[in-house]
Amino acid sequence: MTAPARSARLRPTLYVLAAVVSVQFGGALAAVLVPLIGASATVTVRLLVSAAIMLAVIRPRLRGRGKEAWRAGLFFGAALAGMNFAFYQSLATLPLGVAVTVEFLGPLALSAVLSRRLRDGTAVLAALAGIVLISQALTVPWAELDLGGLAWAAAAGAGWAAYIVGSRAAGRHFDRLDGLAVALVVAAALVAPAGLATVELPALTVPVLAAGAGIALLSSVVPYSLELLALRSIPPAVFGILLSLEPAVAALAGLLVLGQGLTGLQLAGMGLVVAASAVVMVGGTPEAPDDAPGGGAAPARAADPAAEQAARLDP
Repeated sequence: MTAPARSARLRPTLYVLAAVVSVQFGGALAAVLVPLIGASATVTVRLLVSAAIMLAVIRPRLRGRGKEAWRAGLFFGAALAGMNFAFYQSLATLPLGVAVTVEFLGPLALSAVLSRRLRDGTAVLAALAGIVLISQALTVPWAELDLGGLAWAAAAGAGWAAYIVGSRAAGRHFDRLDGLAVALVVAAALVAPAGLATVELPALTVPVLAAGAGIALLSSVVPYSLELLALRSIPPAVFGILLSLEPAVAALAGLLVLGQGLTGLQLAGMGLVVAASAVVMVGGTPEAPDDAPGGGAAPARAADPAAEQAARLDP
């Protein structure tokens, strides 16, 4: 394999890894903002700012879109709204580690269902074990768990799985990042009523809004853009396993930003998660199946702009 070919196969993986780092450090910033204005208001600020930035930068082309494209955009937006809103609500009653563990069952389950190789199934199990260790879910007393919070976290996991499928479908029907811009507008419109109904306006100070803008960039604009580009080249099963790095990066972000230390079990869990992701990366990126959710194969990334544009136009 030539160097350009190896680079083209590695690039989507690097997109996912950069997205993981960005979203977890954005999450650390959100952990500071939620106690100030509430979960619903925080996710509303995040999505509203994200939508405004993407509309201004991307300027998506809306005319000439078919019904398939609009269905993909609406589904993607609904998945974004549900995933973010449900996860922030779960944090109101659940310890963060437990909420993250339950939520991550969504993409892990998607990876297990879509994968057709024993190696990937083993990697899913290893990643799941690592996630449990990192989150310290086994050490949290059952009496402290809230069934409503668990339901919200499970809903967030389902939303995350839907986001993976919806992002891939939007990448097939929209050029560049147009689908993401449309989806963010839809998501912001869906969560805004709850956020506006619960926020106290005096709490929306300039520093709070600045923090909201930072969360929007780190947790939405940057990672969603990178993930959308990556999903044009790698199937949802591999994408879901690569996302298993998120708990490990979250532990690092907690250490650097929030001063949260790491236990021996957490370090062991990080090793399991990194090893599971390495199994996928070292093994290479398999071709996307033609019967992937959403219908049809995603266009492959091309080596030059002209070929890339031609791939986008290929149905």
